Amino acid sequence: MKLSTPIAAIAAILALGAGAQAQQRDQIRIVGSSTVFPFSTAVAESFGAKTRFSTPVVESTGSGGGFRLFCAGVGLDQPDITNSSRRMHASEYERCQNNGVREITEVRIGFDGIVLGAADNGNPPMEITLTQLWLALAAEVPADESCSSFVANPYSRWSDIDPSLPGQRIEVFGPPPTSGTRDAFVELAMQGGAEGIACMAELKDSDGDRFEGIASRIREDGSWVDAGENDNAIVQTLTNTPDAFGVFGFSFLDQNSDRLHGAIVNGMTPEFEDIADGTYPISRSLYFYVKNQHADLVPGLAEYVAEFTSDDAWGEYGYLTDRGLIPLPDGEREAMGEAARSLTAMTQAPE
Repeated sequence: MKLSTPIAAIAAILALGAGAQAQQRDQIRIVGSSTVFPFSTAVAESFGAKTRFSTPVVESTGSGGGFRLFCAGVGLDQPDITNSSRRMHASEYERCQNNGVREITEVRIGFDGIVLGAADNGNPPMEITLTQLWLALAAEVPADESCSSFVANPYSRWSDIDPSLPGQRIEVFGPPPTSGTRDAFVELAMQGGAEGIACMAELKDSDGDRFEGIASRIREDGSWVDAGENDNAIVQTLTNTPDAFGVFGFSFLDQNSDRLHGAIVNGMTPEFEDIADGTYPISRSLYFYVKNQHADLVPGLAEYVAEFTSDDAWGEYGYLTDRGLIPLPDGEREAMGEAARSLTAMTQAPE
C-alpha cells in the first residue's frame, strides 16, 4: 500500500506495533488430563514463585480434550503444553502434523495407579479380581461358556457375580470417554479382565477387533455413572454415597487416605511400591507434551520443562511425590529429563 505522507507511514507502523503487542502472551498455557493437573499445577506454582516468569495457566480438560486443543494449530491463541494420563494416539499425532504442529516433545513423568475407591466406613476394602470387575461393568457378557452370543449385563449387585463380593448394588462413578483415565481403565481393567474368561481369550486370538469391541464397552444402565473430568468431584461424591465406588487416579486416593480406601485388585493393594514395580494390575504412565514451535514465542516454556524435570520436582524425594506421583526409575528419569530439557522432538507417531 502506498503511503502519501510521513504521518501516514508513522501511523501504519504504530498500528502494526500495537497489533504485535496484542498478540504477545507472557503466560504458558497448559491443558489436558485431570490426573496430571495437580502435578502440573504444583510445578506451575513453584515455577512462578522462583523464576522471573509468570505463573502458567493450567486447565483441566481431560486427556482427549487436551489433545484436540493442542493439535489444533500453532500460534499464540493455541496451548503450549498438554498433559495426558495416557500416551498420545497415532491419530492424534497425525492430526497435529496435519495442522502444522510438527515439533512435539513427549515427556513421560512417572506412574499412576487407577483405583476402585470407596468411602472408608470402617469395613475392610473390597477384594475383587479384574475378571469380576469386568463382569460388573461390561455392557454385555457371554451368554454361555463358548462366547457364541452375548446378553445385556444381568448383574445388579456385586454378590450376583460372586457370593464373596458385597451384597450392595453395583454403582460406580467414573471418568467420561474423553478422559485418559477412562482410556487406561478400559485397556488395563476391562480388556484385562475380559481375558480372564477362557472363551474371551480365545476370541481375542481369533477376532481381535470383535474382542476389543465387546471387552471395552461399559454398561449404560446406571450402574456406571460418568462423573466428569474432575477426579476431586468423584472423591467428594463417594464421601456422600457410602455404598458406591469410584474410578480415579492413585494420587487422589493418596491425598484422601483419611476418608477413602482402595479395593484390593487381583490380590494387590493400590500402594506406591506396587504401582512403581508394576505388580498392581491397573497402573499406567503419565505424560505431558510440549509444542516446541512455541519455545521462541512464549517466555519461559523451556524453563518450565526444566523445572518439571528437576530432581526437586519429579525426583524420588521431590515435591511431586508428596502429591502422589510415582517417579520413574533413576536411569529412565535421567534419560527422559535430558531429552525433555533439550526439547527433543518425536520423529514418528506413537505405537
